[in-house]
Amino acid sequence: MMRNTVIISLMVVVAMSCQTKKKESTDKVNQESTAVEQEQAANKVFYTKELKLQGITFTVSAAKENGFSKMTVNTSGLEIQEFNEAFDITGSRIVNAEVEDLNSDGSPELLIFTQSDGSGSYGEVYAFSVNNLKSMSQVYFPPVADNEQLNKGYMGHDEFAIVETKLVQRFPKYNDGDSNANPTGGLRQVSYQLVDGEASRHFKEVSVTDVE
Repeated sequence: MMRNTVIISLMVVVAMSCQTKKKESTDKVNQESTAVEQEQAANKVFYTKELKLQGITFTVSAAKENGFSKMTVNTSGLEIQEFNEAFDITGSRIVNAEVEDLNSDGSPELLIFTQSDGSGSYGEVYAFSVNNLKSMSQVYFPPVADNEQLNKGYMGHDEFAIVETKLVQRFPKYNDGDSNANPTGGLRQVSYQLVDGEASRHFKEVSVTDVE
């Protein structure tokens, strides 16, 4: 009788030990799964777009990595050197990306439009030009904030688009005393043309139109 009682007691202890180990194993798996999910959330891709023109494929993507936002630009189809670079866009988001042969030279341009977070929503252009289908270089876009002839009444809220072979920027004009949400100065539209410079290509302002 006593022997049976001892055997039963040992079986209970073994069963409880197995259950404890199983629970510890399950908890460990759950913890590892949670850690992976948290890492994936921290490195979340929030934008991706693929564009093709004149035999070149452009891939634009953006992801959050440990609190920072990184935009990556890749090409496929260039004859000599593919483009693969990353840009820090922390505090901004990608609004759109477009391709067009802006200077009609048989090689495409890639334009990426970003907008800053917050009430100002200041726009920025990341522009790239393909060189004779062989490589790709970055193109300079002059910020409106640095242009005294254009920045009067400028408080962000830019919109960008390619219209035929021009880059067009539109933004509201603010009068003194206007709140950020209520501009009263009408709209300003600026057209830019891609031109060759001494060192690299850049955008040059070619027309300004104010609509009251």
